[in-house]
Amino acid sequence: MDSAAVERFEAGRGRLASLAYRLLGSAADAEDVVQDTFLRWQAADRERIEVPEAWLTKVVTHLCLDRLRSAQARHERAAGAWLPEPLLEGDPMLGPADTVEQRESVSLAVLTLMERLSPVERAVYVLREAFSYSHAEIARILDVTESASQQHAHRARVRVTAERRRGSEEVDLASARRVVEEFLAAATSGRTERLVALLTDDVTAVSDGAGRAKRLLRLTTRERVASYVRAGFRPTPVKRRLAGGSPVFHIAVLNGSPAVLAVVDGRVVGTVVFDVRDGRVASLCGIAAADRLVRLDEAWRQHGSDAPVVAAW
Repeated sequence: MDSAAVERFEAGRGRLASLAYRLLGSAADAEDVVQDTFLRWQAADRERIEVPEAWLTKVVTHLCLDRLRSAQARHERAAGAWLPEPLLEGDPMLGPADTVEQRESVSLAVLTLMERLSPVERAVYVLREAFSYSHAEIARILDVTESASQQHAHRARVRVTAERRRGSEEVDLASARRVVEEFLAAATSGRTERLVALLTDDVTAVSDGAGRAKRLLRLTTRERVASYVRAGFRPTPVKRRLAGGSPVFHIAVLNGSPAVLAVVDGRVVGTVVFDVRDGRVASLCGIAAADRLVRLDEAWRQHGSDAPVVAAW
């Protein structure tokens, strides 16, 4: 393949990766799809491709749909053991992020909600909301009619909006960080009553059980969530051994939301991502499965960090 064809593909690699990540919720899978697309681009009769960007978008989308429909993916996601892969602020895979809709489409909350959509509904939602494709363009990408594209978009938007109705407004990250700092201080000091006060009445929490649970743990009610968080942040020799040492805690931004990172010797071993609403925590998502933290850990090591918020645990 000539260098011009390679350069043309590389110029669009970031956009293709961002599309694949939104469709799959996994940076690792998104990278695999983009590489598979490159191989198809390499083998294609490029002189017959009138609009390379449209051709590449279609290939990526269909490869993602194949993965979403695969037996393995259906089993993993249906089994209740799946969470999106969190990404550090500034990761190019999070782009584009110019509009509220684009930023919302890559939040962990929406990536999780999109699991309830059919693969085609998910594709239409992402292409429309995050990449502003017209229904005519989406119809050509997915090989459906414009009317079908509009129907899929409507159903997807209704389902996502209904689930996100309680916290769809954008959050001021500086204010949200202060809430998370106070929450972390209460969790690590054992002040359960203060934890309860920092939670909304309809708070929810989901966790992969420190990366060891076969099914996701889901909690509701302020008291249950506060009790689980306090137990999770209570230091024990067993937890230190499982983590590979005594972690320090940093606050960062993942997928547009404030998060606490547990870091051992510069390595990210777990994270809790927060949804903050009206000065209180509306939801928490705890992720510690090693395969979900690979890209985040690499970015954290390269990015460097400020001093930890909690340096002794």
